[in-house]
Amino acid sequence: MTKPLRAVVAGHICLDILPDFEHLTNHDLPSLLKPGKLVQIGSAQFCSGGPVSNTGLALHHLGIPTMLIAKTGDDPLGGILRQIIAKRGPELAERILVDPRVDTSYSIIISNRVTDRLFLHCTGANDTFSSADIDFEAVRGADIFHFGYPPALRRMYVDGGSELARVMRSAKETGATTSLDMSLPDRNAESGSVDWRQIYRGAMPYVDIFLPSLEELLFTLRRSEFERLSSTDGFSRPADPRLLEDIGGELLDMGVKIILVKMGEHGAYMRTAGGAALKTIGRARPAPEASWADRERWIPCFAVNAVGTTGAGDSTIAGFLGGLLRRTSIGEAMTMAVAVGACNVEAADSLSGLRTWEATRERVRAGWERRPLKIKADGWHWSDHQGMWIGPREKAVL
Repeated sequence: MTKPLRAVVAGHICLDILPDFEHLTNHDLPSLLKPGKLVQIGSAQFCSGGPVSNTGLALHHLGIPTMLIAKTGDDPLGGILRQIIAKRGPELAERILVDPRVDTSYSIIISNRVTDRLFLHCTGANDTFSSADIDFEAVRGADIFHFGYPPALRRMYVDGGSELARVMRSAKETGATTSLDMSLPDRNAESGSVDWRQIYRGAMPYVDIFLPSLEELLFTLRRSEFERLSSTDGFSRPADPRLLEDIGGELLDMGVKIILVKMGEHGAYMRTAGGAALKTIGRARPAPEASWADRERWIPCFAVNAVGTTGAGDSTIAGFLGGLLRRTSIGEAMTMAVAVGACNVEAADSLSGLRTWEATRERVRAGWERRPLKIKADGWHWSDHQGMWIGPREKAVL
């Protein structure tokens, strides 16, 4: 195995504050939160959140030398957040900017075992994060530049997304392979009303790898389908392969080279561009390019006893990018993506469930059981050797 290469992870970061409500197991949380009422709770847990923390620290845990770039305020919450990051490695907090003009972003997560979680979120410093906050000279020393959560970074989606295009173009010009993750826009806020297709058209020519969830993809490109599936519990079932094929083709036409769609318990779908396009990916381009070109695959998840899903998608991304940086095959990169994501959900927070790269790989090789996944669509067939479904676009090329 070649020595792991370096990654830069930039974008959204926040402090997650989790008060302990677990002893209130017989109460509905909303009924407790009334003016004038005193509710006795337990101690609070402080965790770093957002893709810079979740994906960046997961890459670090998997043995990839990683630089984190984000912004906090010069306030007590920012100090706690930077301290949490530094405990994973002092060097990891060196590029976390401190801006005295803004507040640190934080979330208060109210949860017990009776009701769904409630999030109280302050966007804070993330609203002002821009290309000016990224040292692109430092990116020149990295092989992958990963950027996370444009819908949670206001400067990235206003003005037609010109700032997001600027970030991805500037990173691409350094020679790094560029990678982009999304978060779900808030339908009741500004991020949910902008034209995301227009934003994609401006940014995607500079994006080599795009790794959204299915919900994020449909919200931004197929809003009516998103609303239909949301209202009918449609996301609890595997997606229509024809829908994935259609959206994958649209994104490839926009300029993306590798698309990985995260689908939670239903695994992940991948579509890749042709060999000529893959040669332009940058320093972390797959080798050989031909073995990654014109691929269409859908991999199931591994079977686990899920404890929590915080950071599961971000960990899945770390597993995939880790495979790319280690020059693995396309099959192993996809396998490690869902394997790292599965390890993540075995713990309540975003990092405690993760294992080392070697331990995760050995767990897969030892015969880790996969969740059943049935695809009923023309042209798809199951590969025992790959441990995944092969799509008609790949078969047409082969």
